[in-house]
Amino acid sequence: MRSIPHIKVSEVMQTEVHMVDPMTPVREAMRLMRAHGVSSLVIARRDAQDELGLIVVSDIAKKVIATNLSPDRVDVYEIMSKPVITLHNDMDIRYAVRLLGNFGLSRGLVIDHDRNLVGIVTMRDMVLAYVEHEEKTVEA
Repeated sequence: MRSIPHIKVSEVMQTEVHMVDPMTPVREAMRLMRAHGVSSLVIARRDAQDELGLIVVSDIAKKVIATNLSPDRVDVYEIMSKPVITLHNDMDIRYAVRLLGNFGLSRGLVIDHDRNLVGIVTMRDMVLAYVEHEEKTVEA
């Protein structure tokens, strides 16, 4: 009988998260994405009651480039997703994958018990971690 892997989101997430202010022009966001080799940026909360936002490359493609808007004249708050799905760092990746899949999302922001942002996790990272665990179980 195969064991079901229990892998926490915190074991798979990336802890280096790139964050920008909501008033950041899209061109600057694109420059930051290229410089850091990432395809998403977290939009900072304005205050403790606010929620995090997220901008991904596809937002820029659909909402700026495809509509022929100037990336210098559009700020990230105008095209970001907010609120976004957050995943608890102790959540089992099987449930995290299911939750993101239910909403057709490729990534989620990871928070701790105090709602502090602690990382970002992608569907790809979780699926590959699950498969890697499965392969180790089969080999044993």
